[in-house]
Amino acid sequence: MAYETVIGLEVHAQLLTASKIFCGCSTRFGAGPNEHTCQICLGMPGVLPVLNRKVVEFTIRMGLATHCTINAYGNFARKNYFYPDLPKGYQISQYAHPLAERGHIDILLDGEKKRIGITRIHMEEDAGKLIHDERNPWSYVDFNRSGVPLIEIVSEPDMRSPEEAAEYLRRLRDILVYLEICDGNMEEGSFRCDANVSIRPKGQEAFGTRTELKNMNSFRNVQRAIEYEIRRQSYILDSGGEVVQETRLWDDAQGQTHSMRSKEEAHDYRYFPDPDLVPILISPEWVEEVRRTLPELQLEKQDRFVGQYGIPVYDASVLTTTRALADFYEEAVKLCGQPKIVSNWVMGDLLRYLNEQKREIKDSPVSPAHVAEMINLIENGTISGKIAKEVFEEMYRSSKKPADIVREKGLTQITDEGAVVKAVEEAMAKNPAQLAEYRAGKEKLFAFFVGQVMKITRGKANPQLVNDLLKKMLTGS
Repeated sequence: MAYETVIGLEVHAQLLTASKIFCGCSTRFGAGPNEHTCQICLGMPGVLPVLNRKVVEFTIRMGLATHCTINAYGNFARKNYFYPDLPKGYQISQYAHPLAERGHIDILLDGEKKRIGITRIHMEEDAGKLIHDERNPWSYVDFNRSGVPLIEIVSEPDMRSPEEAAEYLRRLRDILVYLEICDGNMEEGSFRCDANVSIRPKGQEAFGTRTELKNMNSFRNVQRAIEYEIRRQSYILDSGGEVVQETRLWDDAQGQTHSMRSKEEAHDYRYFPDPDLVPILISPEWVEEVRRTLPELQLEKQDRFVGQYGIPVYDASVLTTTRALADFYEEAVKLCGQPKIVSNWVMGDLLRYLNEQKREIKDSPVSPAHVAEMINLIENGTISGKIAKEVFEEMYRSSKKPADIVREKGLTQITDEGAVVKAVEEAMAKNPAQLAEYRAGKEKLFAFFVGQVMKITRGKANPQLVNDLLKKMLTGS
């Protein structure tokens, strides 16, 4: 039987606030166990939470960026369940009154645009982290993450393939990173995804029984887990069985999902308004204030780069991966006026060096001014493109200005015709056999002589001048 897949994603994004959602403890990743804790995030009796205003502002930013309606009224609820990493025995979240709802984002897949609805975006606190001892039958709890602010972004069940789900997830991450409210690091758990997957016979309107997939720490694993789950559910139905509503864990090593527990419903959590937190009132003025601070998002910036700078769509998509990279590119272009040449150097040499050292663009030892200055040196004939490679490498290593590197290393391009003539004569004298072959009709040896001249001049000869002189002198004219 032919089936149609129905997918909805629940994404938890850790917000980039300095302190937790209801207390002043640090949210910095990588501290020792239980260093960033206090009576509030440990759930001690008698303490009262106080809402971090920045969390609300960041949630409004995400809501506006995804075309959501920002509700004027919101409140927090207690989500009751017991797990060792939940110190209070409940999680403070939002239920009946989320901050943002009824939004959407557009994804582009194989040249086709599709709109994915967003049901709601709400705030909540994170739980602690369980660490299981591999040698002994006990576990430890690190509460550093307890109380770290999260937003949960719940999509509509609008996705129909694993590829659509992965692209939606990438697009969502790009928006969060561009807004500078989440770093989007899936490996560290600051960007996490649960997938709800079901299948139904093609043409059927009613949804099938869904399963929830967890423990997917990369875009690739999200796609692989959904692909496996589709195959698993299809096999069950084709065999006359019934899909059970449950939560399943993805096992990357085995490439399959395993049953974890039966899937809870909302009533299982016994939601009720948190009596320790006052309702949230969002004024229209506050919403507009936040709206004015929204940056140009990636797809908008990408389209502008193509139109304004005339660079290919691929270049624009790479250069707008992050705001910092896009800003770097634009600053360099403003200084030298060469959009495509800047694109080539940034996408090629600069990103290659940065990736090799696992560095971000913000940590680049090469500034936009350095790139622009080097390009100007090429354009005005001071150095050749080949020499520029050497200059760029030294520039990246030392952070020196290109002009200083050229002066210190004596890399100025040789444009004196007499000096290049001598180099050509030397190359011809040293390679009589090749010269004879060239004059006998083996014209492919022209490149050989170009290389010889550049070797003699240590790459400093003007390439065009070398070509012109070789064409004359090799033929004896």
